[in-house]
Parts: sequence; C-alpha cells; structure tokens
Amino acid sequence: MRGLGTLINTATVLAGGGVGYFVGHRIPENIRTVVVQVIGLATLVMGVDYVLQSHNLVFPLVGSVIGAVIGELARIEEGLEKLGEWLKRKFTSEGSESTFVQGFVTASLLFCIGPMTILGAIEDASGKTPQLYIIKGTLDGFMTVIFTAAYGIGAMFSAIGVFVVQGLLTLGGTGLDSLLDDRMRTEMFAAGGFTVLAIGLNLLDIKRIKLGSLLPGLVVTPLLVAIFAR
Repeated sequence: MRGLGTLINTATVLAGGGVGYFVGHRIPENIRTVVVQVIGLATLVMGVDYVLQSHNLVFPLVGSVIGAVIGELARIEEGLEKLGEWLKRKFTSEGSESTFVQGFVTASLLFCIGPMTILGAIEDASGKTPQLYIIKGTLDGFMTVIFTAAYGIGAMFSAIGVFVVQGLLTLGGTGLDSLLDDRMRTEMFAAGGFTVLAIGLNLLDIKRIKLGSLLPGLVVTPLLVAIFAR
C-alpha cells in the first residue's frame, strides 16, 4: 500500500505525543532537561555526519547561504511561527503552553529533514514494505514523548508536518527519484546536515537559529549540483 509508511510515522508521533502529554508531567524537570540535551547532542552528531558525506562542501555551503537568504526574504520562519500560534490559540487555553510554538517548529523540522525522509518517501511510493519509515517512526515517536513532556502539546502537532511533508514527498516519490542522481542526493543531504546542526544548537540553547529560513537550501543545493557539477 502506497503511503502506508507516512501513516505509520504520523501515528507514532501522535502516540508518542499522547504518552508525553498524559505521563510527561510525572517525569522530573531535571530528567526532561537532560534527555533533551542528549537528543540535542545526538542531533549535532547526526548533522555532522550528513555534512561530512559531501563530495564538495562548496555546494551545500553556497546552497544553504542562498537558501537562507531566500528563506529570510520569504519569511518562512515567521510563517511557521504563525501556524504554530494559530494551532496554539485553537487547541490550548489562553496563557498556557508558552513553549507550544517552539515545540511545534523544532519537532516538525527535526522529523521532516534528513535522508530517511527523502529515501523513505521513495520507498513508500513504490508500495514496498516501508521499512525506513517504520524505523524513523519508532525514533520519532520516542522523541515526541520527550519533546511533549518538555515543550508541551505543540510537539505533538508536528504530526501534521510529518503527514503533509512525507505525504507530498511520497506522492512525488517516483518522480523525485528520477530527478535526483546520487551526487545531487549527497549534496542535498549535506545541506540538510546544516539544518540538523542548527536544530541541535537550538535544543542545547547554544544559539537560536531560524530553522525555517534554512529550508530553501534543500532545493537550491541539488539545483547547483545539476548546473555546475556536470
């Protein structure tokens, strides 16, 4: 069944968010903090791993810079925050969930960026058993438990992002696979590595980086490879 992996991944995020919402308050604050910090460290390592796979760092670097400028001009981060604020007004009482938007944006981008998202969509579109999304969904579900406990119900709403982004990628999975060659995938994943690194820095409260502004780099980078690496 095509799209099964996306449905499974969405369900695991919802399940993890439910567990975090109803049980998370029983987890002591210091434990929640240290677990988020560990996830932040792991995210940094994952981001470095993506970046180091680049054959020529110039492509993801220039692509990410151009993409960041486009993202700032398009005010993507502000758009994500407005969506988070709208969801917050709809589903939480006034004055509550002060970290709703932070949890929504951070979890959504962490779950929707990376090689497993792209490769999983291609596999999901083929109708084969969606092994990558099952693995990814398991990891995402676990992290949603912690994120919901730490940031509130906003993290649970990242299931919307997972469903929309992975669903659209799955719909175009076959075409996407034909458009990207191995070099384009590699440099695109390296550009994604910069975004994953930014997520890690945000989780560790080292530096607040506008994650949404970095997203266009995932499109610009493979285009640069297609134009200049032939």
